[in-house]
Amino acid sequence: MELNKLEILKIVRKQLAVDMNCSEEDFFKDGIVFCEAKSNEGRRMFDRQSPFLEVATMGNSTVVSVDRNILLKVKRLFEGKSRDDIFAAPFLFGHSLYYIPDGSKMKQSPCPDGFNFNIKEGKDIQELYETPGFENAIQYDINDPRPDVIAIYAMCNKRIVAMAGASEDSSKLWQIGVDVLPKYRNKGLATVLVSKLTTMIMERGIVPYYGVSSTNIASQCVAYRSGFSPAWMCTYKNTFDGMAPYESDVKINIIPKC
Repeated sequence: MELNKLEILKIVRKQLAVDMNCSEEDFFKDGIVFCEAKSNEGRRMFDRQSPFLEVATMGNSTVVSVDRNILLKVKRLFEGKSRDDIFAAPFLFGHSLYYIPDGSKMKQSPCPDGFNFNIKEGKDIQELYETPGFENAIQYDINDPRPDVIAIYAMCNKRIVAMAGASEDSSKLWQIGVDVLPKYRNKGLATVLVSKLTTMIMERGIVPYYGVSSTNIASQCVAYRSGFSPAWMCTYKNTFDGMAPYESDVKINIIPKC
């Protein structure tokens, strides 16, 4: 089943609404939308910090999903702020950009000379766990709540040198990740692998998506070359659980003291 970009965006909005406990229409609104965070059935099974706070935008509204015990404090801080100001809040860190395939830009590139491709699916992917160095492509965990479903890898001289994998983040969205060993970069392997994997996923009627840190320019280039377009942005983590990289230097007191 082939999905066009509008259909894909609709599926994404529906999934984000489940993840953030808001409505699909909230992403079309102007300004800020606040919603109480909940672990809804069907959400993407990422680890959740406690307290939980995540901010996302698809280009219009800024949706803020936050645990009840800090909702009012966060709302008072964010009200009247611009989207840029909210994403720059000192108790948030890390921005993730997410891309979806754009059929008008997608194309299949030939395999570079000297490499051959192989595919593994389902439990067969566990055989690849014996080969380290591809942590962005596969989970290396048979019990991960977002299981690996497909992996396509490039070999050179009987060695795995590049790999793209997809995790089943939800029933409708599979996330693509890719790794290329340093010696074999800038040969087009990442683009070829991501493009081939994207086609395989879409043929199953599933939406592939590609996530990348806002600072990872090289990975963003792979997304563009593979025919992906940006669809949404969200924060990566908050500082409330004491795991921020500068926790010992900066303290943000939002959580009520016992």
